[in-house]
Amino acid sequence: MTPKICKLLTLCLALAVLLAGCKLLPTPPASSAPSTPAAPSQPAAPESAAPAQSAPAASAPGGSAQDAPAAPLTGEYRAMWISYLEWEAVDFSSEEAFRRDASIMLDNCAALGLNTVIAQVRPFADALYESKLFPWSHLCTGTQGQAPGFDPLAVLTGLAHDRGLRLEAWLNPYRVRLNANYPAGELADGHPALLHPEWVKQAQEGIYFDPSNPEVRQYIVQGVEEILRNYPVDGIHFDDYFYPTTDPAFDAAEYAAAGGGLGLDDWRRENVNALVRACYDAIKAVRPAAVFGISPQGNPDNNYNGQYSDVGLWMREGGYLDYVMPQLYWGYGYTTRGGSTRYAFENISAEWAGMQRAPSVALYFGLGAYRIGEGDGGNYDAAASGWQTGHTLADMVKTGRDCGADGYALYRYDFLFRTNNWAELASSEGAALSEVNAG
Repeated sequence: MTPKICKLLTLCLALAVLLAGCKLLPTPPASSAPSTPAAPSQPAAPESAAPAQSAPAASAPGGSAQDAPAAPLTGEYRAMWISYLEWEAVDFSSEEAFRRDASIMLDNCAALGLNTVIAQVRPFADALYESKLFPWSHLCTGTQGQAPGFDPLAVLTGLAHDRGLRLEAWLNPYRVRLNANYPAGELADGHPALLHPEWVKQAQEGIYFDPSNPEVRQYIVQGVEEILRNYPVDGIHFDDYFYPTTDPAFDAAEYAAAGGGLGLDDWRRENVNALVRACYDAIKAVRPAAVFGISPQGNPDNNYNGQYSDVGLWMREGGYLDYVMPQLYWGYGYTTRGGSTRYAFENISAEWAGMQRAPSVALYFGLGAYRIGEGDGGNYDAAASGWQTGHTLADMVKTGRDCGADGYALYRYDFLFRTNNWAELASSEGAALSEVNAG
């Protein structure tokens, strides 16, 4: 571990006893896929169609002053997640090279009949855009804090809108480091985690902003406002990473200082609620037509008890988000080791569709393209073969339509367009998706 990180962790330890706690996740394992280099953790959430609003966004450096948000979404939401793992294979050496690679990706998304791209632009409290609040991402040059010489988000929004695609900016609000080795190297000089060591905490090997800190929440809100004011993105998307641990020691000092009447779990949930409310309010104040969506885990129990995200409240109350996109990454007939079929796609999709929703909140399903060929590891005969049909994702889109979902997103781009092991199968899945989208 680097000297700066050691110093950072030492300062954190002075504030609270930090234990390397394991996240306690009930069966089945988390279904998330949007946020870590591993399969379950990298998506974000979609949005409901908000009325058109012409509060023009200023163009970012390197962007086009004529660029503007896409037309409001009408009809079904059809999206692709493009994560930091995809960016690792993109050429950032020049604007021309980036345009070439990004254009290929966007053309492929459009050819599927999609209308939205959810692009991860702040994965580790760093930015794939010019920011006064966060350093340049290591994904751009290999070194956090080093500018690539052009503005990837400005280029990306222009390319997407040229193709009639909406572009949502996907942010991970709390994560600073996934572990001691990623992102590689030291945090950049001026990183908010170094400027404000009291804002961060350690969980296992990772470093995270403290969800209970009001200054942290305000900073995250400012980061959302900065994007909306400088870029014509069509929405802001959060993935499923909120509290990184259930360990009571993680924020014991802060909880003791709060001195309120709430139990620890409810207090943590209210900390997350406060962030989500503040982000929603800020988005609607800056640009009412921009949407705010969150992609929680597919297991409602994990969300409520493991990450302290009260998704049910956000859905039924309104005023928290425009859409929720649970990550339903299990196959038809999925069965746990204990024999439960609650998470079989046909069952868990119906469960989410049956949850109470305010009229302003849309429901989209996150679908696990990364399962193609490999399967979902369930305790049933079709755990692999059910993902080898060549049309499983298209079937899930139809099931979502039948149960009243407003759209879907695919996790993630590489598993449909840059896979080596299952290229022929991925091509078949793509053709089936194109057909179901055209119908």
